[in-house]
Amino acid sequence: MNRRTPPRELARDPETWPEAVIGDVAAATVQAVARALAAALITPRRSLRQLAEGSGVNRQAVADLLDGKSWPDIATVARLEHFLGVPLYPAAGEMRHTHGNGPSRPLRKAAEGTTK
Repeated sequence: MNRRTPPRELARDPETWPEAVIGDVAAATVQAVARALAAALITPRRSLRQLAEGSGVNRQAVADLLDGKSWPDIATVARLEHFLGVPLYPAAGEMRHTHGNGPSRPLRKAAEGTTK
C-alpha cells in the first residue's frame, strides 16, 4: 500500500470526505474511524484540544485523522478509544461497502465444536 497518498485522496470525490465512495479497504477503514471519532466528539461536546489532552494524542494528528489526511496507527486509535470510552475501529461485518463490491473473502462462522 502506498501510504504517501492520504486516505481521502483515494476517494472518488475527496471533497465529500468522510462520506465519500472509496474502493480501497484500508482507506475505507480510516474513513470509518474518522466518522466514528467525529460522532464521539458531538455528545458530550468535546473540542480537539480536550481530546488531545485527555488521550495523549497530538491535536494536529486528531485533526488530520478527521480530515482523512493521515494513516493513523493502531496505538493512536487505541488511545482515542480508551479516552472516549467508545470503539472507533469497525468490527468485522460493520464496514459499509461504499464501492459496491463485497469483501474479498466472505466472512465465515467457525464450525460447531471448533475453537477458532
